Amino acid sequence: MTPETASAVAQGAIKKGDVLAVARVAGIQAAKRTSDLLPLCHPLMVGAVTVNFEINDASIEVEAAVDTFDRTGVEMEALTACSVAALTIYDMCKSMDRSMVIDAVTLWEKTGGRSGTYRRLDDT
Repeated sequence: MTPETASAVAQGAIKKGDVLAVARVAGIQAAKRTSDLLPLCHPLMVGAVTVNFEINDASIEVEAAVDTFDRTGVEMEALTACSVAALTIYDMCKSMDRSMVIDAVTLWEKTGGRSGTYRRLDDT
């Protein structure tokens, strides 16, 4: 994303509206509908979803956290939330900047489920 686009998002100057508010809602909705989007992902009772953003000079980082009381992890719901939030940012900003790239969708931490706890050791 160009610095001008990141700045316009931060200032609320994108024609389609408040990019981060819309992307947050899109990410939350996506987390709740993950099993409808991913054929082999079973439905879960999602307890809470948070989607946060960090605007940098020429990028926006998206982070999602999902909680459940089910006996399984919800990493797919969190990754789906991030992906859809990023796609929403792209959609709302594409008239200003078609060079944007969505990359590095990464699981940072997962607790619960059969496989137990996972934490990424580095940022590679």
